[in-house]
Amino acid sequence: MVDLGKSKVKDMFIGAKSELFIYARDMRNYPTEAEKVLWKHLRKMRSKGFVFRRQHPIDIFIADFYCHKIKLVIEVDGEKHFNDKAREYDDGRSGELERFGVNVIRFTHDEVLNNQELVLKKINKIIDELAVPRSPRERGTEGGEVNKSGGQEEVR
Repeated sequence: MVDLGKSKVKDMFIGAKSELFIYARDMRNYPTEAEKVLWKHLRKMRSKGFVFRRQHPIDIFIADFYCHKIKLVIEVDGEKHFNDKAREYDDGRSGELERFGVNVIRFTHDEVLNNQELVLKKINKIIDELAVPRSPRERGTEGGEVNKSGGQEEVR
């Protein structure tokens, strides 16, 4: 069990090893410009009850941003993610996180830096969908999955 101040959360990190916490802390000290911009907006969501954490360990991964309340990971992908091998790895990583019931959405650095309004609109829409439990029929999907492609497709 992890002690986070007064609250104890036992499944927030889904078995992440202690070395990952050290690496995540180091990563928080060197955010990309896009991560800085998005963090500024995600921090404001605390007032609505959605606490996002930066560089959050989950199992064997470190998520750029994570909100445990709705099990949402937001990834900000730079240029190194734009080749076939990296895309394949990212897809597998997202699949592994989804096995734990975590929803993953991705945006590119360019989207975050140059189209903040659209990125935030998509994030808010996904938060609204995840925060209000609905049946799969109401969501319009059999499994009720969130569209995880970030800016590449329209969020349902």
